Amino acid sequence: MDLTDILRAVKDGKMDLESAEQQARGLGFVSYMDIAKLDSHRKSRTGVIEAILADCKAPDDVVEIARVMVAESKRALITRVSLGHLEALKQAFGEDKLEWNGRARTVVIHDGTPAPRTGGIVGIVSAGTADIPAAEEAKVVASEMGCETVAVYDVGVAGIHRLIPAMDKLKAMRPGAIVVAAGREGTLPTIVSGLVDVPVIGLPVSTGYGAGGGGKAALLAMLQSCSTLAVVNIDAGFVAGAYAARIANMIAAAYAHGKEEGTGQK
Repeated sequence: MDLTDILRAVKDGKMDLESAEQQARGLGFVSYMDIAKLDSHRKSRTGVIEAILADCKAPDDVVEIARVMVAESKRALITRVSLGHLEALKQAFGEDKLEWNGRARTVVIHDGTPAPRTGGIVGIVSAGTADIPAAEEAKVVASEMGCETVAVYDVGVAGIHRLIPAMDKLKAMRPGAIVVAAGREGTLPTIVSGLVDVPVIGLPVSTGYGAGGGGKAALLAMLQSCSTLAVVNIDAGFVAGAYAARIANMIAAAYAHGKEEGTGQK
């Protein structure tokens, strides 16, 4: 059933509007050759943007998929970008239409259209400087999903006194959710989640070495947290940022609705 069939069914009284909306949301994809089907309705369907994973893709394919994405959505987020991918993207789009984050290894391509702001706020924390790349990936994703972000880095448990002013900065911004990236033993997310009244997403990072290295000890420690914590996979900055942004955007939407109804917080 295509969109015309759905509209005709509604017109003929054979389908209600709610069912038609659900059917229509499932139609949104655009094919590129025979190797990719871009989910152009993902954001409207799930609240999470479609992204292009560059890893394991040829640079030319990444460029052409990005062209399709920009044509459909005005902006394209590309993750796990190598220097080869970056050079191909620069040649194809020009540097004025390209936002490169070297730490996160992400590129945003756009036609000049800014990412719409939602009012959501996401906090991003890293335990160590080595954990910043994963944290930055989460930050870029949350920003592309419309959130304002506030980042505090290198405040891990080896010098826990550094966390106190960082928490003051975070609380002042009133984030709807906080991503905490940590490698080695992965303690920091547990501590942060015991200090704040908003959801915390633990992001284990593969910066540890030796027994339990590669992020395994950090992942298991976060899963065993005695404070309430959601945990994503090792180095899954995209997932952490997207999940935090969904929470923050839902809070912002509820607050805006409350203001319209006269019941919002003052």
